[in-house]
Amino acid sequence: MKSFKTESKKIMEMMINSIYTNKDIFLRELISNASDANDKFYYESLTNGKAGISKNDLIIKITLDKQKRTITVSDNGIGMDKKALEENLGTIAKSGSQEFKDNVEKKDDINIIGQFGVGFYSSFMVADKVEVISKVEGNEKGYAWTSKGIEGYEIQEQEKLERGTDVVLHIMTNENDEYGKYLEEYEIKSLIKKYSDFISYPIKINVEKLEKQEDGKEIKTQSYETINTMIPLWKKNKKDVKKEEYDEFFKSMFSESEEPLSCIHVSLEGRFDYKALMFIPKQIPYNYYAKEYEKGLKLYTNGVLISEKCANLLPDYFSFVKGVVDADLPLNVSRETLQDSNQVKQIAETLEKKIKDELYRLLNDERSKYEEFFKNFGMQLKFAIYKSYGMEKENLQDLLLYYSLKQNKFITLKEYVQSIQKDQKSIYYACGSSKDLIMNIPQVAETLDTGYDVLALSDEIDEFAIKFIYKYENFELVNVTSNKLEDIGDNQASEDKEMLDFITDALKDKVVKVSLSSKLKNYPVALSSEGEITLEMEKTFKKQAIKNDFKANRVLLINKNDDIYKKLKNAFVNDKEKLKDMASVLLSQAEIMAGFEPENPSSLASLVCKLMA
Repeated sequence: MKSFKTESKKIMEMMINSIYTNKDIFLRELISNASDANDKFYYESLTNGKAGISKNDLIIKITLDKQKRTITVSDNGIGMDKKALEENLGTIAKSGSQEFKDNVEKKDDINIIGQFGVGFYSSFMVADKVEVISKVEGNEKGYAWTSKGIEGYEIQEQEKLERGTDVVLHIMTNENDEYGKYLEEYEIKSLIKKYSDFISYPIKINVEKLEKQEDGKEIKTQSYETINTMIPLWKKNKKDVKKEEYDEFFKSMFSESEEPLSCIHVSLEGRFDYKALMFIPKQIPYNYYAKEYEKGLKLYTNGVLISEKCANLLPDYFSFVKGVVDADLPLNVSRETLQDSNQVKQIAETLEKKIKDELYRLLNDERSKYEEFFKNFGMQLKFAIYKSYGMEKENLQDLLLYYSLKQNKFITLKEYVQSIQKDQKSIYYACGSSKDLIMNIPQVAETLDTGYDVLALSDEIDEFAIKFIYKYENFELVNVTSNKLEDIGDNQASEDKEMLDFITDALKDKVVKVSLSSKLKNYPVALSSEGEITLEMEKTFKKQAIKNDFKANRVLLINKNDDIYKKLKNAFVNDKEKLKDMASVLLSQAEIMAGFEPENPSSLASLVCKLMA
């Protein structure tokens, strides 16, 4: 028994218990090593001028034996002699793949997946004994490396007829037999499809079948069946891929029932190479706006799945994108930590630009598709502006859509400005739970009558986000119910001021001001606000579960062209108590039109009856 040459016990324990927390990846690592061995042999055949060696002759085989409780991963690649076994397996983190890669030219058809010799040792997460039987072409002898874990290993001569390596895992047992699943055909097939589907060599597994004989009896037979796809769609030339292929890949890879709204196929070469296939879904995931939703793209390196969802490849506001990225990444001791690398962050920057370019293309060339997208995912873009305190507004504001009450369609801020009136100083908007309710806001009708357009904002996040946009091309964004609207609150005559002060005092704690306006059309009263918190913001705050005191500074507007104004003046002269009741009813009326529920419906009903009597 030989001891490992490094701090074997400590490192082995770290490997099994810390670096790899997901036991399933042991098969990924062994298949990757087998792929490396095939790559090395193919490369050597090219450089040594060996005739008759084809890449199609190289395979990876997986054999399950339930009775012996073994999994065998075999390749017919380069093989290892005694010295290579000693160097590559006897010394943890000694990497033959890295050494090989450092000494060969870069070639398009050579992909060395493993770079540290640590992946092999993930076998000990599921096996209590591992045998590696290997033979180099041309050698008479084969050798077997055997280990039961951290105590050490043995190397002995072993009869082996064919070139290549067999890794035999003796699957461990425990009380619940949690490792027994790795002896099941369906489990191994699913792991291959998940992690190694795009390895460039056929991965074959022994499949048990029942075959009928001539006498009618059924016997069990075994044959090897290829499991992996081998050539991923993203590695094909874009011009050679049909839309139907993209659609089918999307539905199959991401368990979707409908084709995607759009597809983005990227192939870049430069300081580092990568390929990506990204999709904008047509359907919104059921949990998209829930906390448990996880963003991210599938990250591969040379066809091997590294991360199911690499969050760092997507900004939050593009979290709806689904897809895969396959990059030639410099591997480290734990492949799972790759997604935090600087190279991944640089890839993410270019992907973000590609996604944005595609959204602009849809916006300009396929408007109906873009509106469909925005209906599902537009709130995410708005939330990004709000969450970043406006830092992302330059990045995203031209992708936002708002419903134009004048044009009866969705438009962008840029399109609003393009059709703006010559004398117009601001971009006007109004908020409400629906377009119909917004149309009934008195200030909206008056603004539209002037010829100015009004944008209808019906999402709760809308006004919070638009506050951070604040200005677009030097036009301030103004809520028509705020005191910023031009000419709201006309100059009051002295006798009006006295009456308005009286009403303001009568409505103390409910309004901060009462003003006259000639801009309310056929509405006797309306509710406005001043300050940073608007009426719609107050509604949103009220819906939140947490207790808060966020309220808008309300302004009651009275239409001085309406008969109610004359009745108020008369009551101010002849019956101030009646004026107080009238003011309370008018405020409740204005609140209802603004979408608020009366604080005390019974009291309001009593006041109305009292005034009618």
